[in-house]
Amino acid sequence: MKAFVINRYKGPLEQVDVPEPVVGERDVLVQVRAAGLNQLDEKIRAGEFRQILPYKLPLILGNDFAGVVVRVGARVQAFKPGDEVYGRPDKDRIGTFAERIAVAEADLALKPASISFEEAGSLPLVALTAWQALVERGNLRPGRKVLIHAGAGGVGSIAIQLAKHLGARVATTASASNADFVRELGADTIIDYRSQDFEQVLSGYDLVLDSLGGENLQKSLRVLKPGGKAIGIAGPPDPAFAREIGLNPVLRLGITALSAGIRRRAKKLGVSYEFLFMRANGDQLRQITSLIDGGALRPIVGRILPFDQTVQALQELEKGGLRGKAVISNA
Repeated sequence: MKAFVINRYKGPLEQVDVPEPVVGERDVLVQVRAAGLNQLDEKIRAGEFRQILPYKLPLILGNDFAGVVVRVGARVQAFKPGDEVYGRPDKDRIGTFAERIAVAEADLALKPASISFEEAGSLPLVALTAWQALVERGNLRPGRKVLIHAGAGGVGSIAIQLAKHLGARVATTASASNADFVRELGADTIIDYRSQDFEQVLSGYDLVLDSLGGENLQKSLRVLKPGGKAIGIAGPPDPAFAREIGLNPVLRLGITALSAGIRRRAKKLGVSYEFLFMRANGDQLRQITSLIDGGALRPIVGRILPFDQTVQALQELEKGGLRGKAVISNA
């Protein structure tokens, strides 16, 4: 089957023929109809995670998808051939830039009936990131205040909608050209990051979802009220993450050192910092499906490209400026 792989870190993404996926007894073989493009794909290609996520090369890239079930393993109960599904494979089993993929049953959900394959393929990674940040980690409730950075982007556009559904007051950073767009998604306060300093405008926030890292994350700590929390999806990784993925003691020490500075600053301010590397979760996807079919969430697809243009699509992702997600389609 055709797939897009990297043969070495920092090397080019290439279309090649690869063997058919091996389907275990609890796996579901899916014909991929659409796959989302994520910054994570480019970071993996560039080798940014090779110390903590040591993939065997060559590697098929791609971290979320929607498609049709071809066959199921002997012990699969929830799915059958012909089902329309979507999902984010486990971090150790990525590879959605391919004609077919074998995914653990536990990581899949039925595709929302109200949207297309391309819209569904855009969702799993960003929607699960938003869910795990705002619901699972952030315990966001009515009346709480949350700052969501990069509100027009893939994660931000879903996180704003989810936060409003949860009853929160939402601030976001965006360009002036995207102000009306993020307002339509539900943002209450919009900071033009080109002309305004959000730290000078905002204060007393319960939660920040930071997708930029660096100085932006440091400033985000200072808009939180005492006891508030900043959740970073761009890093730096923290000791809890190192434990969660089972890193060896040497790497754990390295990870601890990477985040020591930001954790010290947070503690001094009476707030906290957590790193989130989202995980596959079919149960959470089913809850997200209910919100989509119920009209509380809508996918934002900024561009759709055909499967044979996957290389070009990943390259263009780095240019930025896209609302929502870019998707490759193999319809």
